[in-house]
Amino acid sequence: MTKKILVTNDDGVYSTGIHAAYKSVEELGDVTVSAPMTQQSGVGRSISIFEPLRITQTTVNGIEVNAIAGTPTDSVILGIFSVMKQMPDMIVSGFNIGENISTDTITTSGTIGAALEGASYGIPAIAASIQVMEEGDKFDDNREFKHDYDVAIKVVNRIAKKVLEHGLPENVDLLNVNIPHHAENEPEIEITRLARKFFKTDVEERHDPRGRPYYWIAGDLVVDEEEGTDVHAIMHNGNVSVTPISLDATSPIDFSEIEHLL
Repeated sequence: MTKKILVTNDDGVYSTGIHAAYKSVEELGDVTVSAPMTQQSGVGRSISIFEPLRITQTTVNGIEVNAIAGTPTDSVILGIFSVMKQMPDMIVSGFNIGENISTDTITTSGTIGAALEGASYGIPAIAASIQVMEEGDKFDDNREFKHDYDVAIKVVNRIAKKVLEHGLPENVDLLNVNIPHHAENEPEIEITRLARKFFKTDVEERHDPRGRPYYWIAGDLVVDEEEGTDVHAIMHNGNVSVTPISLDATSPIDFSEIEHLL
């Protein structure tokens, strides 16, 4: 039976990244694209519950897409329940323009949020991102972003093929895949854990022409972390990072350890 695959992202249907994501799985089954109409980076797993949503069916770079006037999570929900009208065999979210590594991004990335929404229904999920060398590239108009996706396409194709054949291991709901910007043709792949931080968060205070303050959340990148983390794999080793993620965020402790707090 032909596999059904849902492709989405958070950069929008016009991003060059989603075209590459489509190419990475197009030979593996029937592919449906359902993604935000516009840039939605940083919205995490947010969902639209106070306004109606619309779907625009159009063609982008020769690929039929369903452009959703909402968030990445909205796009997955509508993609499953209104477009496909069935559960897909796999969901691929990406390619995000910009790496999604550490705990800083696991809860804020719309790319990962979309994949987690699919995973919540028991669908094996892959979130795929590429490292950028200029931070501004993450927020620009990604329909013009130029990148050689060939290595990234091969990596995700290989992983997706195995996931369709074997599924994900127990207690793994999502594979978070990050590909370095200058990945070699046969890149080394590291299985990693999430680093604690990727951003050295800072706040810049500025003033408008009337002297009233306003603020920009800013900060520098953490250029390295402990060995075995996704940040170390990407930023220090220049390797592909694959991090297994579970939806169950319950702390793996003996509950007796917090009884004294209650």
